[in-house]
Amino acid sequence: MAASDRVALGPLVGSIDQGTSSSRFLVFNAKTAELLSHHQVEIQQKFPKEGWVEQDPKEILKSVYECVERTCEKLQQLNIDITNIKAIGVSNQRETTVVWDKITGEPLYNAIVWLDLRTQSTVERLLKRIPGNNKSFFKFRTGLPLSTYFSAVKLRWLLDNVEEIRQAVDNGRAMFGTIDSWLIWCLTGGKNGGVHCTDVTNASRTMLFNIHSLDWDPELCQFFDIPMEILPKVRSSSEIYGLMKSGALTGVPISGCLGDQSAALVGQMCFQDGQAKNTYGTGCFLLCNTGQKSVFSEHGLLTTIAYKLGRDKPVCYALEGSVAIAGAVVRWLRDNLGIVKTSQEIEKLAAEVGTSYGCYFVPAFSGLYAPYWEPSARGIICGLTQFTNKNHIAFAALEAVCFQTREILDAMNKDCGIPLSQLQVDGGMTNNKVLMQLQSDILCIPVVKPSMPETTALGAAMAAGAAEGVGIWSLNPGDLTAVTCERFEPQINPEESEYRYARWKKAVMKSMGWETSEAPSNVISIVSLRIESTED
Repeated sequence: MAASDRVALGPLVGSIDQGTSSSRFLVFNAKTAELLSHHQVEIQQKFPKEGWVEQDPKEILKSVYECVERTCEKLQQLNIDITNIKAIGVSNQRETTVVWDKITGEPLYNAIVWLDLRTQSTVERLLKRIPGNNKSFFKFRTGLPLSTYFSAVKLRWLLDNVEEIRQAVDNGRAMFGTIDSWLIWCLTGGKNGGVHCTDVTNASRTMLFNIHSLDWDPELCQFFDIPMEILPKVRSSSEIYGLMKSGALTGVPISGCLGDQSAALVGQMCFQDGQAKNTYGTGCFLLCNTGQKSVFSEHGLLTTIAYKLGRDKPVCYALEGSVAIAGAVVRWLRDNLGIVKTSQEIEKLAAEVGTSYGCYFVPAFSGLYAPYWEPSARGIICGLTQFTNKNHIAFAALEAVCFQTREILDAMNKDCGIPLSQLQVDGGMTNNKVLMQLQSDILCIPVVKPSMPETTALGAAMAAGAAEGVGIWSLNPGDLTAVTCERFEPQINPEESEYRYARWKKAVMKSMGWETSEAPSNVISIVSLRIESTED
């Protein structure tokens, strides 16, 4: 590529996309939104006990550095000048909780992942302190129900159970953050002057943040007994937080930060009141922009902050339907059951049969999120016969993702009063054409997928490039590039769709009330002891 061609590319923006299953770094052209290069590293998830989900914060950080370096190498191989990267955005898995020592820079415990269920007893204990045991008691302040999902209860568990963290708090050495805070603090210098901040979208998922005053809420911090001095400073989603302090992009400003689902909303250009998108990642998240007014759901949806694209810009809100297990069910079929070697094989298995043959799979591995918020539910596969094989189970797993989306879309339509006429989708699973067609069939509306599905990373890049002091990405509606899309139209009659959906709901009811926190903890160890003694 000639030097003149390189200059023609103009300014570039990098995007760190730190998800539940992998970290990625992607580089976009700020003028055309074209994706130029990227690198991805899968992240190990640890399951030390039933219901526990952890990750190593240092592994997450290392994977981000590796992605940045590898992407820069790929750009140089393409003869693209990396000094054209003028800003970096961060998008991250939300709610996942990290506490670290600001003197040593070391994490004081593994990150507790959003899916983790260890805090169920913490939630039950806190509920007893609320009038009428009402889990929606803080809804009008936070937009959220009291649940294992959000950061405050994870942080409470860490303070109750990890001596090292308690000591660090007492000694004024502890810092709390969601993954965005941990990454930005480390990338901007860590123990040597790193910036301890978060953005409004991530803060709105902690249960410690007042979504109206846009600040940490002293009463909420008091209720959860969280010391406010360990919390990061809350900033907008688009401003310069600090500069990269090491690696190939040293000196480049980090100037965009959005929780992954908010980032996807921005990347799908859902800037108008009533525009919605559904992201298929580890979980499944349907967000509908409600503009500058916070709308509270009567049907199990969350009220969350969509974005605040600049210090002096207004905050916009969204209604969110959250499903815990989407892509994670495919990973479970791969890693736990071993019925496929790669995630891509699921599509092939499902396509070979084209039906679940009456088999229904409710993947309530972490209880049920929206619209039920039922932590006692557990995963079930029902409707099995001797005819059922792995193909049918693969098909039922994909159908489960679609049925769960239908449930949150129904709730969204009831809350908004105006049914969505089509569904904009993104995320890794949207590459699965069987899934996309199934989704359209089950919703009875078209499903529209952008040809560039990396909308989460794109949203963070847009926020970074548009930040004051960077100013290389225009968010004016007239300047946004038109996106080419693939459409999937419903191909089955609505009666069949309704019949299958009704059966799904029956299966969901059977998954509920399965788990109680009073279960004797020694039962499993007794069983294993018996097995060992019979083998002697």
